[in-house]
Amino acid sequence: MNDTPNAGLLEGKVAFVTGAGRGIGAAAARLFAREGARVLLAARTEEQLAAVAGEITAAGGTADHVRCDLADAASVRAAVDRAVELYGRLDVAFNNGATIQPPGPMDRLTDAEFDRVCAVNLKGPWVAMTAEVAAIRATAGRGAIVNNSSVGSLGANPELPVYGAAKRALNSLTASAAVTYGPEGIRVNAVAPGLTLTEMVEEWERASPGVIARLTARNPLRRAADPEEIAQAAAWLLSDRASFVTGEVLRVDGGVRA
Repeated sequence: MNDTPNAGLLEGKVAFVTGAGRGIGAAAARLFAREGARVLLAARTEEQLAAVAGEITAAGGTADHVRCDLADAASVRAAVDRAVELYGRLDVAFNNGATIQPPGPMDRLTDAEFDRVCAVNLKGPWVAMTAEVAAIRATAGRGAIVNNSSVGSLGANPELPVYGAAKRALNSLTASAAVTYGPEGIRVNAVAPGLTLTEMVEEWERASPGVIARLTARNPLRRAADPEEIAQAAAWLLSDRASFVTGEVLRVDGGVRA
């Protein structure tokens, strides 16, 4: 544990972030760098990744980027390996990348859409976790992983049923990984965001006009989250200040599930 006065939450750590080109992932990459981490940003969107990495380095942080498609297991493993190639180790990872489904009842989703949602939101994080555990084990020895779930995984989700189901399965993988790798000093947790103002939610609003206002009205805080608010929770879970927290799915939802 780093006891240096005023040290950042992630001082001296190497962090890997998926879905880092925009939204929560980009906010997390910026925050992790401000908190002292050297960060590798991963996503499919090369131009967005380069822009965010450039912002971080211009602000005095350390960051690089790698193209990674969560639906392509080989590219996920290569991206994790790239973090070790660049920085010599891996300490923490935030598996944030995801894709949304077309909103609506489950019987309207096509087989291809079902497969895509599960490939990105469930298989992708599973591949990433296995690669990250191997990298942490081989380098830092101890570390932490956070998966980005959803508050929509914690109950019925009639508007995004397959998305919610994939995220609920991710919660189960998170718990299983926490029990499996805890004896090695590798903690695994998840955050479950409520409505957050990201490009993904904007896509949902375009497909279902009024959904942001409807969900906000159900929230005790009467607002949506800013992406950095979710990133702050992930940063704490990855840090040594959460050293006795593992297997948790932390709701960051403004009290909507209270």
